[in-house]
Amino acid sequence: MNDKVQESKISRRKFLKKGGAVAAGTTAATLAMPNIARAAPVVLKVQAAWGGGIFLEFAQDYVDRVNKLSGGSLKIDLLGVGAVVKTAEMQTAVHKGVLDGAHLVTAYWYSKSPVASLFGTGPCFGWSANELMGWVQYGGGKALYDELMASLGLNVVGFFSGPMPAQPLGWFKEQIKDSGQMKGLKYRTVGLAADVLQEMGMSVVQLPGGEIQPAMKSGLIDAAEFNNPTSDKDFGMQDVSKHYHLGSFHQSQETFEIIFNKKLYEKLAPEQQAILEIASEAASSDMSWKAMERYSADLVKLKKDHGVNVYRTPDSVMKQQLEAWDIVVKRFVDKDPFFAKVIDSQKAWAERHGAYALNNAPNYQQAYEHYFGKL
Repeated sequence: MNDKVQESKISRRKFLKKGGAVAAGTTAATLAMPNIARAAPVVLKVQAAWGGGIFLEFAQDYVDRVNKLSGGSLKIDLLGVGAVVKTAEMQTAVHKGVLDGAHLVTAYWYSKSPVASLFGTGPCFGWSANELMGWVQYGGGKALYDELMASLGLNVVGFFSGPMPAQPLGWFKEQIKDSGQMKGLKYRTVGLAADVLQEMGMSVVQLPGGEIQPAMKSGLIDAAEFNNPTSDKDFGMQDVSKHYHLGSFHQSQETFEIIFNKKLYEKLAPEQQAILEIASEAASSDMSWKAMERYSADLVKLKKDHGVNVYRTPDSVMKQQLEAWDIVVKRFVDKDPFFAKVIDSQKAWAERHGAYALNNAPNYQQAYEHYFGKL
């Protein structure tokens, strides 16, 4: 054998032996070293506006992301509806520090400012909820939201998450073929949508989700909407009506709002602040995908298992909704300069974006019907 080769093999064996000894020594030292205690996590008490169902699940999905991303330094304890305060009092509770945070929608504090409704229950300028979030994130909406909070003196910081599909017109005692059938009906909705439906001749009652089905069952209301086939099925709306109307402009672009006490938020480490925001973005995407699966599957169940008749709201009714929106928006614009400022910002962004998006989008219904037949 070549002497150099032999010498190389011997040297390599010596190195491995020494390396093993070092590794063993390192392991022993590691085992002998006492564990360094990790600081206790910052725990945030966040109340959801939801007592159960898929909306509470969406809130939990956000919480789970925060807890996983923080590596133990930050933890959210999610509380169900009414755990500390009533839904209508949640924003005030966060402002005062009674709650650290809340998972809700802006329509639930519409009474403090009609502008709140523009961030989720506003007029449709040819855009969806996801496009509303595009305006919030990149079109100046977030700055206007922060300005609104400051003008109301609210000690609150918030993020938007989870663009919702357009909400159905909802549940009626008969098929709606013309808006004349809706006049005089006692109907449940929230936010500026209440003003719109009143403009169309309905008598509007604003109720939280859990009270909708019992109210319709008892006759307190004649018709109602909440949000989607899954939530509606979970509420048992199929037990009080068999006539379900999809498609509407009364709430065609809504998202969740996740808020925190501002003073508390500003005391968090920058990376913890980032986790709260980034988790809202991640949960937003996941919610969109989950909703595709669950809402469509539950609509099938409503039809097949519960005998629900599903209709598309007539275009004539939706045209009258847009006309009612024009009247309602003008009423608020004429008396509130800030309301007008937000509307102008939304319209400018929606007009520019819509010119691209609507011209670029192929006729998806045409493709659907090519493969699956007429809707």
